[in-house]
Amino acid sequence: MPLFVNRDQIFAHQVHLLEHKLRSKEERILELETENAILHIRLAESLWKVRREQEDAAKALHRQQEQQEEKKITRFAIAKLISEVQALKQCLSEVFAIYVSFASELEEHNKQLQETLQCSASLKGCREDECQNFQAQLTALERSLEEERVKCTAERQRRKDLHNTLVELRGNIRVHCRVRPLLPFDHVQASPLGSGPVSSEQIVHAISDDTVIVNCMKAGVPAQSKMFEFERVHGPEDSQETVFEEVKPLLTSLLDGYNVCIMAYGQTGSGKTHTMMGSPALDDHSGLQQGVILKAATELFRLIAEKPPASHTVEVSVMEVYNNDVFDLLAGDEPASASAFHRRGSIAASSGSSQITSLTQEPVSDTCEVTQIMSRVLRLRAHCPTHVHADSSRSHLIVTLTISSKSPNARALARRLQSTKKNTQHSTQRQWWSPRCRRNNPATRHSPDDSLGSPASSRCPSPSQSPCPSPRLSTSGAPFRTKLQLVDLAGSECVDMTGVSGAALWEVSCINRSLSALSDVLGALAEQRPHIPYRNSKLTHLLQDTIGGDAKLLVMLCVSPTHRYITESLQTLGFGARARQVQRTLSRKKSNTSKAK
Repeated sequence: MPLFVNRDQIFAHQVHLLEHKLRSKEERILELETENAILHIRLAESLWKVRREQEDAAKALHRQQEQQEEKKITRFAIAKLISEVQALKQCLSEVFAIYVSFASELEEHNKQLQETLQCSASLKGCREDECQNFQAQLTALERSLEEERVKCTAERQRRKDLHNTLVELRGNIRVHCRVRPLLPFDHVQASPLGSGPVSSEQIVHAISDDTVIVNCMKAGVPAQSKMFEFERVHGPEDSQETVFEEVKPLLTSLLDGYNVCIMAYGQTGSGKTHTMMGSPALDDHSGLQQGVILKAATELFRLIAEKPPASHTVEVSVMEVYNNDVFDLLAGDEPASASAFHRRGSIAASSGSSQITSLTQEPVSDTCEVTQIMSRVLRLRAHCPTHVHADSSRSHLIVTLTISSKSPNARALARRLQSTKKNTQHSTQRQWWSPRCRRNNPATRHSPDDSLGSPASSRCPSPSQSPCPSPRLSTSGAPFRTKLQLVDLAGSECVDMTGVSGAALWEVSCINRSLSALSDVLGALAEQRPHIPYRNSKLTHLLQDTIGGDAKLLVMLCVSPTHRYITESLQTLGFGARARQVQRTLSRKKSNTSKAK
C-alpha cells in the first residue's frame, strides 16, 4: 500500500518548534535586559561612590587647610600675647621701682619731719603754720604712696589675668612627651627563654619641639611612620631643668587660685619616677637632677616669698593607690605590702570635692622639709623587680601640696579687681579664641563632673556643680585652699613582657584597670558626656578635683625609644592624643569662700 504523508501535520509541528524557539529567545532577551539593568545600577552606584569619595577627600583637604590657617592665627595670637605680657612685666617693674622710691622718700621725709617737729617743740615761739605745712606735706605723701600701692596691686592682678589667659590658650589640659635615652637593660633578652638579644634599635624620635615620630617595623612589611603632636616634646638630650621650665608657668596659676595636677604616664621603665622624683644617687645640691616634685616645691616657695608675709601656708600629704586601696604613707612606717589597716583611707565628699578621711598632713615652710618627707616615705612605696625593670613601682604615688591663701587687702580692692578681671575676660573672649579649645564658646560652656549620686558615674547638670567650685571673689578675707597634686603613676603592664606571676598578677590587673579608668574619664570629658566615671577607680576619684572642672592638668608621657617596647609606646602616645581632645569650660578663679574645714 502506498504511504501517504500529511504535510499539514509536518508544517504544524515545525511551526510549534519555531514558536518554542521564539519563546526561548524572548526569555533569553528578558534575562539579558535584566542583567543589563543590574549592571547599569551597579555602574551608577560605583560612580556615586567615586563622587562621594572625591567629595570627602576635597572636604578633608579643605578642613586641613582651615586647621592650618587657624593654627597660624593661634600662634600669632600667642606671640602677640607673650609680647604684651613682657611689656606688662616691664611696666610692673617700673611701677614697683616708683613704689620703692616713694616709700624711701616717705621714710626720709617722715624722719626729717619728726626731727623738725621735735626741734620746733623744744624751741619757744615756733610758729604753728610751719607745723601745719609739714603735716600737709606728710598727708600728701601718704596719699600719693597709697595711690601707687593701689596701682601696683591692680597691675599685679592684670598680670595674673593675662598669665591665666596665656595658659588657657596653651590648653587647660596640656600633654607633654619625654623620650628617654637608651639604657643598659634595653639590650637584654625579652625573657629567659629568648634565643638571642632583642633589637635595641631606636624607633621613637623627637623630630621637633612638638612632634614625635614612631617608625613601625614588621617582618616582610615596608616600614611605616606614625606622627604624634603634643604641646611639648622632650628628646633624650633634654635635662630635668629643661623639662621643668615647661611646667613652671602652672605654679603661678596655682597661687592665682586654680587647682593644678602634674602626672607622669607610661610603661614600666620609661622614666616616670626619674622625671617626677629625680635621681637620688646624684648630688641633690646642684638641683640639676631633681625631679618635678622637688623643683615644683622650690618654685612654689619662691613665689610665696614674694607675697606678703603669713599670707600663704603649705601642707604636704603623701598617698599611694596600691591594689585599688588608698594608703596614707605619712601615717606609719610599715611597708605597703604589710597589714596596715590604719593607713587605709576612705574617700568622702565635701563641697563637691573628694577628700581622704583622717589624712595626715604635715605643714612645711621650705623645700628641705619636703625633701625630708619624701626621703622618709619613698621606702614605704610598693616595689617589685620584673624582667623589664629591677625596681618597678607597683602603686600610684600621689603627693599633694595644699596651699591656704588669704588676701590681706581683699575688702579694699575687691570691686576694682572684679571690674578689671571682667573687662580682661571680656576682651579675651573676643580676641583670643583658640580654635582647638572651645572653652570660650558659650554653647559648650559646661563642665561634666562626678557628683556623688551613683556608685559608678553621676550627672553634672550645671557648671556650678563642678568638683572644683569657683565662686566669685569674696571680700571677707577668709582663707581658701588650692591643690597641687604631683602623681607618679604605676607603669602600664604587659604580663608577657614583665614576666610576673602568682600574686603579682593581681597587682598588674589593678594597675591596668586604674589606668583604663583614667583613660575612660578623659574620654568622657573629651566627648562631653553627662556622666563622668570618676568613681570607677580610687585613682580617678582622688584626682577628681584636678582632672575635672576648671583645674589645670599636665600629663607627662614617658616613652621608651626602642623597638622592643613599640606596643606600649604606641599605647602611651595614643592615650596622650586622646587626652588632648578634652575641652574645658572657661577657667574660673577659686575664691576664699571655699574654706578649709
